[in-house]
Amino acid sequence: MAVYKKSAARKAFPYVERGPSHYEEIARDALDNSIDYLNYSYSKKLCGAEGAVEFRDGGVYTYDNHGKRYLDCLGGYGIFNVGHRHPKVIAAVRAQLDQVCLHSQDLLNPWAAHLAKQLSSLAPGNLRYSFFCNSGTEAVEGAIKLARLATGKSEIISTKNAYHGVSMGALSATGRDVFRKPFEPLLNGFTHVQFGDIKALEAAIDKNTAAVILEPIQGEGGINVPPPGYLRKVRQLTKKKGVLLILDEVQTGMGRTGRMFACEHEGVVPDILCLAKALGGGVMPIGCFMATPKIWKALEPNPSIHNSTFGGNPLACTAASACIETLLEEHLPARAAVMGNHFMRKLKDLLENYGQYLSDVRGKGLLIGLEFSSKECREEVQAELFHRGVLVAGTMNSNRTIRIEPPLIITESQINFMINTLDSILAERAEKDARKDKKKKKRK
Repeated sequence: MAVYKKSAARKAFPYVERGPSHYEEIARDALDNSIDYLNYSYSKKLCGAEGAVEFRDGGVYTYDNHGKRYLDCLGGYGIFNVGHRHPKVIAAVRAQLDQVCLHSQDLLNPWAAHLAKQLSSLAPGNLRYSFFCNSGTEAVEGAIKLARLATGKSEIISTKNAYHGVSMGALSATGRDVFRKPFEPLLNGFTHVQFGDIKALEAAIDKNTAAVILEPIQGEGGINVPPPGYLRKVRQLTKKKGVLLILDEVQTGMGRTGRMFACEHEGVVPDILCLAKALGGGVMPIGCFMATPKIWKALEPNPSIHNSTFGGNPLACTAASACIETLLEEHLPARAAVMGNHFMRKLKDLLENYGQYLSDVRGKGLLIGLEFSSKECREEVQAELFHRGVLVAGTMNSNRTIRIEPPLIITESQINFMINTLDSILAERAEKDARKDKKKKKRK
């Protein structure tokens, strides 16, 4: 019989007293705990290294534990389309807490069924059936599996600089080596072609191709908008070749680009559509992949061949349902188009005035990329925006670009505040550089 010595030094379990001040208590230790128990990289993180802890939020604003207010032009990388803590979404989730939180898995789940019906009425074309999961990565993973199952083929074509997630299947579709190389060998059968190049895509399709997977606008690739008509040509090509089209609208969906789904700009209906991020109303995590009845038949012989314990849970589904209703009732996709046009006009003015620092502005609706002349310039401006109360972030596959992705409820005056703040930063930088140049000339 094994005998174990009792450890002399016992770890103290960090209890917290739940109540009005418990969040303040854990906020005080947030930076140290993040460094010691999440990842040491938090010691170098912009906000965390300065001890700024997200304390509360509402609408288009986030507040730190010191009471400082930030205009959220990042939007949680695209999850706060209806804003932070929208009252309708919050109320829906609170009401559901008194009914059923997580489903038993055996009885019917009414909220999953209702949400699937709502999405079917909302989605373009004959997209009808939905599978609910917890994230965009899971949605992409399921879509790839469904495409292989429905076609009996194994090869998937994606694009360079694409970002589809971090699980092994989704990562195989992701188009940048910095994410892929450390985990190779990944899944076989994935090819990457240039985004926006229809001829390269056509050349890559062969008899073993199951599907093409695309983001209508590349998000982490740097907010890359393809040439007009590209998506429509891809749809025509895939139909001609008998290949499925998977559209990853995890970031572009739910009104972000000025339409409920970005594919609607060109009247394109995919075979499989992936959603997540904003679908949960900024309150609950939920992902989804949808498909046509023809494609879904592949799952009929064994519906459990792909499943998720927490996917489609009542709390997440009721949040998503309330989010969709809010988007429609408040006309937020149309609002994104109008506010996006205003934002782009202002940013193009800055591009014209500060061409030495800015190299491009691109996007659609309120999914905007601002590209700088260098990574260092982008980082310095981003940090200064943070100090002055504006949140933005870089894109993973394009280190010179910041994403501007605010809640769709942002107002014109709030946009002007962001623009004026950015303008003042660039003006100060230009003045500083001019003084440096003057000193150099004097030395000569």
